[in-house]
Amino acid sequence: MSQSDATPDYTEMFAALCRELGYCLHEKGEKRVLAALPNGLDAAVRAVFEAEGVDFPSTTGDHRRAVRDCLKANLPAEG
Repeated sequence: MSQSDATPDYTEMFAALCRELGYCLHEKGEKRVLAALPNGLDAAVRAVFEAEGVDFPSTTGDHRRAVRDCLKANLPAEG
């Protein structure tokens, strides 16, 4: 089975999140974000903050946007 036939590889997305914004999620946190992704990028952003123990309501719009943009830019290509 080739990589394109398998489930998407989110390694680079999580690496970029760590490298660019300092959110280096543990495996459990990554699973939380992946579970939230089908509900949209905004749900995934909230999951990133929750996985890191950051109080989501106290984050700035710019910070939320930075996380969202990083996730979006590094999502694996589909099919």
